[in-house]
Amino acid sequence: MDTDTALAWVRAIAESVAAHADQLTRLDAAIGDADHGINMRRGFTAVVAALDAARWSTVGEVLTKTGTTLVSTVGGASGPLYGSAFRAAGKALASPEVSPEELLAGLTAGLEAVQRLGTAEPGDKTIVDAYRPALDAFEAALRDGADLAGAARAAADGAEAGMRDTTPMVARKGRASYLGPRSQGHQDPGATSTALIFRALAEVADR
Repeated sequence: MDTDTALAWVRAIAESVAAHADQLTRLDAAIGDADHGINMRRGFTAVVAALDAARWSTVGEVLTKTGTTLVSTVGGASGPLYGSAFRAAGKALASPEVSPEELLAGLTAGLEAVQRLGTAEPGDKTIVDAYRPALDAFEAALRDGADLAGAARAAADGAEAGMRDTTPMVARKGRASYLGPRSQGHQDPGATSTALIFRALAEVADR
């Protein structure tokens, strides 16, 4: 991944979030504050504007600016969580071009930042339930000899499977946890937006 690809990835995320904002909000209405789609669309719109306003020399600069902007513009838990993920990934990727293995390390740093902040584990019905299987699939694909495009496709498939797996879970973290067993039967909105992020990476890597 080079700097231009990183920029294209973030722009693709913004387009996907905008296209799915109503779906994200409907999912959040069932078990949260009904604002996830609105917040994510506002945040990534601000991210694209911030990225368009300057020149960027490294993958890390792009991702760090993305994270910083999300923290300052996205309400609720999503801003700090996604912002921390992108900032942590950015700090680990301070080069104009990074290998798939380096990207995996950066994305792993992002997941670790999310888990430190939100104290969530797999099975808690959160972002982590899509993020963790995405990284596992990315790593497995690299071990099998995949290039960035192949590993990113595997990650997107893993994230989407993890997203779907949140439906029968009882939420143990976040706003949805207040509902207890009533949170069952609803797909987690954070896991859904995480799946969009990984699918956007796969689409850009395959160009």
